[in-house]
Amino acid sequence: MTEPEEKPSRTTPAIERAWVRWVEQRDEEARDQLIVHYSPLVKFVAGRVAAGLPAGVDTGELTGTGVFGLMDAVDRFDPSLGFKFETFAVPRIKGAILDGLRALDWVPRSVRTHSRQIETAVAKLNNELKRAPTDEEICTEIGIGLEELHKWLSTISVANVGPLDHLVGAGDGEQRQLPASPDQGPDIAIEEKELRQAMRSEIRNLPERERTVVALYYDEGMTLSEIGSVLGVTESRVSQIHSKAIIMLRSQLAAAGV
Repeated sequence: MTEPEEKPSRTTPAIERAWVRWVEQRDEEARDQLIVHYSPLVKFVAGRVAAGLPAGVDTGELTGTGVFGLMDAVDRFDPSLGFKFETFAVPRIKGAILDGLRALDWVPRSVRTHSRQIETAVAKLNNELKRAPTDEEICTEIGIGLEELHKWLSTISVANVGPLDHLVGAGDGEQRQLPASPDQGPDIAIEEKELRQAMRSEIRNLPERERTVVALYYDEGMTLSEIGSVLGVTESRVSQIHSKAIIMLRSQLAAAGV
């Protein structure tokens, strides 16, 4: 999925001078000035992430962890390269917030249990049918009704926050921890690349509806509401399809030994 568009901020002559003092002299006062100036960016990104989370998650916690991403961005940014700071900072702020969510372990146990049950059923049916199972077939395997399955998929959706490769590289609603930068080791970087390649290959094996939702959400950066308008279904139904797509991808990758 594309990163959220960065909140515009006005670069004043004072901020330009602060960048010079920080980059050339490592002036701590200039660094503090930059962090304060760009702090609204953290609130903006935290708000975008919070929009997909249940009401019980404290957005203040998200903002707090996002500040660490902003600080890292200020420390690493090189204005001479000609990029906007906001473009550089947004993925780092978002990454810090997602790391914070993982540390909070906020996904309810019941959600993990339902996710595991559906994933087990999908894996079994994939093996038996040699194709992706329908919702009705999953219901029969688990022993629940269609309405109950859709309810489970809706609740599972709250755990599906973050980049696609993090989501499908995990199970039971827990995201896989992948490196924030290549500095953390060539072996992990190779593993990351292999996961992405396998994931893209398995996406092509998804049913058309699930494949479409994944493409529009992660490649085109559309919201669930916008996808619903395109497909002619409710946002809630898109959320369910998205959850099922993630579970199917996990199952397919596991079967492929990834």
